[in-house]
Amino acid sequence: MIVESLGFYHETFAGRRRPDTLHLMVTAAEIRVALANVIDPELHTDIVDLGMVGEIVITDRDVEVGIALTIASCPMRGQIEADVERRVASLPGVDKVTIAMSVMSQEQRSTLMERARKRARETAKPTAVSPSTRVIAVSSGKGGVGKSSLSVNLALAITNLGHSVGLLDADIWGFSAPRMLGVVETRLNANADRKIVPTEAYGIHLVSTGLLLENEETALMWRGLMLSKAVEQFLNDVAWPSDLGYLVIDMPPGTGDVQMALARLLPQAEMVVVTTPQIAAQKVASRVADMARRSHMPIIGVVENMAGFTTEDGTRHDIFGSGGGASLANDLGVELLGSIPIDPDVASGGDSGDPVVIAQPEGFAGAAIIAIAARVVEILPPLQLDSCIGRLSAL
Repeated sequence: MIVESLGFYHETFAGRRRPDTLHLMVTAAEIRVALANVIDPELHTDIVDLGMVGEIVITDRDVEVGIALTIASCPMRGQIEADVERRVASLPGVDKVTIAMSVMSQEQRSTLMERARKRARETAKPTAVSPSTRVIAVSSGKGGVGKSSLSVNLALAITNLGHSVGLLDADIWGFSAPRMLGVVETRLNANADRKIVPTEAYGIHLVSTGLLLENEETALMWRGLMLSKAVEQFLNDVAWPSDLGYLVIDMPPGTGDVQMALARLLPQAEMVVVTTPQIAAQKVASRVADMARRSHMPIIGVVENMAGFTTEDGTRHDIFGSGGGASLANDLGVELLGSIPIDPDVASGGDSGDPVVIAQPEGFAGAAIIAIAARVVEILPPLQLDSCIGRLSAL
């Protein structure tokens, strides 16, 4: 049985070919659906609804997308172009993306502003996370690959690059960020507006269910609906800083309720896929990548964790095999952001609340994570709001 939905074919029985092996041509409708997830950070509305998406030309597996800017000197030009390219390139059936940039006429600009004002009146801001915040979902299809350690240390490394960073511990059942950051005795409080105030640890803004319970041994016996509602509350009822540059999300394992809720609530989210070198971990990680693409969520790249152990005499032992991260990145058509070796400092630092990028920044794992953070920021630079709208109003 084959189900057709927006041009995608999903086979429902095991043993048949996966969608990405059918070599179907992408359609303009699918591209517009993907571009509806590109949000203008000032107008808080997607570029399709704003009328910024023009002609879409598809030639075999090559796509050209027309994008009309409000003004030629718009400071967001490069960022909009990069976001559009990532969204379209994430679609099955697309090999090459070309962006044809143009400038709106006065009539088009007036229509855009009218739509923006109407949307602002009719729809509330979807979450308390600013649309200009870069959202990085650290994900894998299974537990035990080091997502939490990477999330904590990645958030800290990005903070050390001079950015305002939040960390959302979305692993509702398996929270561990409070211990890794040394704040297990801290509890979340509310401000005068009855919004949850994130806890600050090493300069990052942390929210976790572990900061709501009496102690970290308490089990949360919640069903799926409650999990997604908790995540929704963490996005809507938390006083996240308005200038938050990056929000790193420690995702739970799998492809269930929490993952689907985050994809729906945070359309600007992009994914980092974590795997270990072994084949079994790669295959499971590929499932969360498949979920991301079906949700039109771009994949920033792959991080290979636990990539070998080097003894004091310099001998390397590939305990979980080798080359798995590169193989997965190649299969997904994305970049291998880096490989993190097995380093006892990661575990000891996580237990004591002394993260490795702070305690041992020049160690094997610390240096690798710092390099990965620098590459992530290079791929996803902070959005610079040197107001296009301010310049537009002058016209």
